[in-house]
Amino acid sequence: MIALGSDHGGFALKQEIIKHLEELGLEYTDFGTYSGNSCDYPVYGESVGRAVASGEYARGIIICGTGIGISIAANKVRGVRAALCHDCYSAELTRRHNDANILALGGRVVGAGHALKIVDIFLGTDFEGGRHARRVALIGKLEDGTAC
Repeated sequence: MIALGSDHGGFALKQEIIKHLEELGLEYTDFGTYSGNSCDYPVYGESVGRAVASGEYARGIIICGTGIGISIAANKVRGVRAALCHDCYSAELTRRHNDANILALGGRVVGAGHALKIVDIFLGTDFEGGRHARRVALIGKLEDGTAC
């Protein structure tokens, strides 16, 4: 199951992603916002971050105008590895090498057609493990306040 969230700057792109997920038959929950009215991106970054970190949702997708602010907010939640991706290569490698569990997109930066390709790659790529698992474990140590 996929957790979705956006602020007003990402609302239109989120609607396109929702249509795409429905066409693919993928289950999701929309954590808001539910309109294009001005709102605060940290609220939605945190909501999706907590949903994914809890294990209730396997992956998340968050969107604001640039993707930067909402990804910063989501990454404050322990267990979240949110990656801002504006290209397919980054989406693939953040899954393969970083085991990113949340994709961040910029609704004012990337067009809908390209964003849907990024979403497909992010959702369809597995974590490689191996040497990358050691590095992801080091990120967990940083969250715990222990030295790498």
